[in-house]
Amino acid sequence: MSEPQTSVRQRKSKKKASPATLSVNGSTATDSEHEVVNKIHSVVRAAPKAVKKSEWDYKLTLVVLTFLAFVTRFYGITHPNQVVFDEVHFGKFASYYLQRTYFFDVHPPFGKLLFAFAGWLVGYKGEFLFENIGDSYITNKVPYVAYRALPATFGALCVPTVFLIMWESGYSLPACATAAGLMLFDNAHIGQTRLILLDATLVLFMALSVLCYIRFYKLRHEPFGRKWWKWLLLTGVCLSCVISTKYVGVFTFFSIGVPVCFDLWDLLDINRRQGRLSLPDFGKHFAARATALIIVPFLIYLFWFQVHFTILSKSGPGDDFMTPEFQETLSDNIMTLQSVGIEYGDVITLRHKDTKVYLHSHLDKYPLRYDDGRISSQGQQVTGYPHNDTNNHWQIMPKQALPSGTEHPVKNGDVIRLRHVGTDSWLLTHDVASPYFPTNQEFTTVPQDVADGERYDDTLFELKIENGKPGQQFKTMASHFKLVHFPTKVAMWTHASPLPDWAYKQAEINGNKNAAQSSNIWYSEEIASLTPDHERMQKEPRRVKHVPFLKKYLELQRAMFFHNNALTSSHPYASFPASWPFLLRGVSFWTDNDTRQQIYFLGNPIGWWLASSLLAVFAGIVGADQLALRRGLDALDKRSRSRLYNSTGFFFLTWAAHYIPFFVMGRQLFLHHYLPAHLASTLVTGALIEFIFCIELDPEDDVDGAKKEADDRRPVRERLASQSMIAAWIATLFIYAALIWSFWYFAPLTYGKPGLSVEQVVARKWLNYDLHFAK
Repeated sequence: MSEPQTSVRQRKSKKKASPATLSVNGSTATDSEHEVVNKIHSVVRAAPKAVKKSEWDYKLTLVVLTFLAFVTRFYGITHPNQVVFDEVHFGKFASYYLQRTYFFDVHPPFGKLLFAFAGWLVGYKGEFLFENIGDSYITNKVPYVAYRALPATFGALCVPTVFLIMWESGYSLPACATAAGLMLFDNAHIGQTRLILLDATLVLFMALSVLCYIRFYKLRHEPFGRKWWKWLLLTGVCLSCVISTKYVGVFTFFSIGVPVCFDLWDLLDINRRQGRLSLPDFGKHFAARATALIIVPFLIYLFWFQVHFTILSKSGPGDDFMTPEFQETLSDNIMTLQSVGIEYGDVITLRHKDTKVYLHSHLDKYPLRYDDGRISSQGQQVTGYPHNDTNNHWQIMPKQALPSGTEHPVKNGDVIRLRHVGTDSWLLTHDVASPYFPTNQEFTTVPQDVADGERYDDTLFELKIENGKPGQQFKTMASHFKLVHFPTKVAMWTHASPLPDWAYKQAEINGNKNAAQSSNIWYSEEIASLTPDHERMQKEPRRVKHVPFLKKYLELQRAMFFHNNALTSSHPYASFPASWPFLLRGVSFWTDNDTRQQIYFLGNPIGWWLASSLLAVFAGIVGADQLALRRGLDALDKRSRSRLYNSTGFFFLTWAAHYIPFFVMGRQLFLHHYLPAHLASTLVTGALIEFIFCIELDPEDDVDGAKKEADDRRPVRERLASQSMIAAWIATLFIYAALIWSFWYFAPLTYGKPGLSVEQVVARKWLNYDLHFAK
């Protein structure tokens, strides 16, 4: 049965000619290909003149959009003159840098160092610590405008960067203007980048990474030249700045890494148009990319941590997150000032490193049955108590009696016993399920006659100092340790969930079978049996210790990843990634009931819905094209298909790489996490505006491989000469009109002024946004 006639061109099979081959630049090429190469070089030589004459409109548009970007980001930047939302964190970190006080944060240091640098430039000393939302900058004499000017500048530069990405990718002026306009008039990008937050740095360097890689890719046929190396290395530098700001920057590495892998795979092809590469030449390409895109970014990433450690030389609020060995590298640290060697017979307090509760016991017993029906030992309760109390006192005793009259220090690896002073009972754990964890062992205490008799072995614990050396003395504060039950090898552990009322909602203490778990760590806070004037309490000044950089770096990395994954608590403005593209809810940043003003983090609904819709349109177009090709129908010319799959596909990949991974994260997530993906969606939108609305005047132009290569090197105007831009311009103007209206309508929520009445707030609750109603 014959196929029905259709207006869609069918694919044509073409027989390849086999003319004699020539050697071109060390590779083989046919006579026809050699002619094409000469034509390409002539086009490239003529290109600068064509660009100079025909691309003034691109340059003018770029200048206008950049100017408007700075206006929208800097307008009213002094308002409010109070601490807003997460400025309490990043402003505080900048102050700690200026005070050289050690702090802990789950994000890498680059973005925070930039804020500290901005404060240093204006002579600020960091006296204000940004403790609470609503604290006055004016009263505390904080140069907050200098701080906010940094992200505002970065946010403004995102607009021309998006325009340049589209321009360098060869898109028409309507496409470039559409993509940049979606960024220019987006309330979310404006609101987030005019406050002391990290997202402006993250988004800008993510966009610059894409731009630099496109510039490098355009030079792929001129490898190892000066410009080739420049743009390759700049791509690596920008990638490093992304991941040195937030760890989600690894998504940008993925979005650049995938096309790099495809590029390398193409270089391996012995039938490539430019001629086969020898394996040594391919090795050079591979080594260059690995060096510029992996090694160089990693070294720069390490450099910022070295700066971080160098500046933060004083003890501070971040000490508790680090090991005693790390803390002893900080001046004025409690490790170097207050640690005292512990000896057998001392009465000490033991405190959990993560939850800060004390090991505690009292006369109350465990209930006979728990809520789930399990039976306890009905022994004396051993719990975690958050306050200092005499029931936190434990006497550390040896496994066997020691000779009297001499000092016997407690050492790493010793097997010890602990006597609860308040009730004169001995700590033990046994094969009875704990209240909350049926797999973990219950901790309790027993009288001395039982402890010295049939339960003696159950009272034995091995003291294991973290990273301790054999025979190292056990000290207060300076020795973080695990208390491992000698017979059963479980480690003493606690957690944040409180016990029921029968234990006064104190913390559960149990035996963790996973003894290697990092949350099993405790430390001794003080020796309660020593008076302040005791000779062991008289301490000599100690020098700050030195720890190798890599050891400090690895320790900090482990702590950062652990605490980042631990951010699982609920938050009233947290949201699920599925809601982000549709802008279903925002975040309340700041409110002032007296003036009815508020800052509510929310994107431009028109822009976000358009971009999200066209993401689906792109997937539909690709799917329809693949289905048509399966049926032998060729709906697209090769140039359009190449641009759709390679260029627009790259933008779509960038969006997916910065969005989909959030679905598998267990930590708190907010709308601002979508900003990098939203930038990528604007690129897809601009590309599809050209694809849909630029009308091809010469549909029979079937560009073959060699001609396509020459076509790609022509100036933008020359490539688009066969297309009508009227429909594209109409679509762009319509989009701009809708964007500007929506931006203006929601601007009071972005800039925090003017105040809105209840009726005006209700009118802006389009998707039931949880806006604040000022009283």
